[in-house]
Amino acid sequence: MNPIKSSFKFKPAFILVIFLWMSTGCFTVNYSFTGAPITARTINIDFFPNKASLINSSLSQSFTEALRDKFVNQTKLDLVETNGELQMSGEIVDYHTTPTAIQGNEQAALNRLTITINVRFENTLNPDESFEQRFSAFEDYDASLNFASVEGDLVNTITERLVQDIFNKAVVNW
Repeated sequence: MNPIKSSFKFKPAFILVIFLWMSTGCFTVNYSFTGAPITARTINIDFFPNKASLINSSLSQSFTEALRDKFVNQTKLDLVETNGELQMSGEIVDYHTTPTAIQGNEQAALNRLTITINVRFENTLNPDESFEQRFSAFEDYDASLNFASVEGDLVNTITERLVQDIFNKAVVNW
């Protein structure tokens, strides 16, 4: 007998037990970032209109798409047009720049772009998790730069931060 050969032989019953164990585990696992399973299966996210006094023409579309993408890519939720078990709506309520870091000559070294979003979130399966809240984020930029030349990058950075904050509040519950 060859000593290298293993003396362990696979039995059909052993293979069946392993197969059943793996298949039941794969089909019944629910997960979430909170440790509690996400029981909802669908979400609808309405278009977020821009109701700020200063309008960025592409912000509504890009913000709404970023929010939808986050929920589709980071959860097992299906995005539906209406009547989702989770429902999100809201509007962009503020978009403005302000000078910050005033220097001795009373000129700003930095300017700040701030975006504020009002969000209404309804969890039809667990109404205690529903909320309405404003989320705000900002990004500073060199005051010597033309705002139009940096606006796109600033908006993208702020949008990512806002989407993450809204996602955390809705499904992570930090």
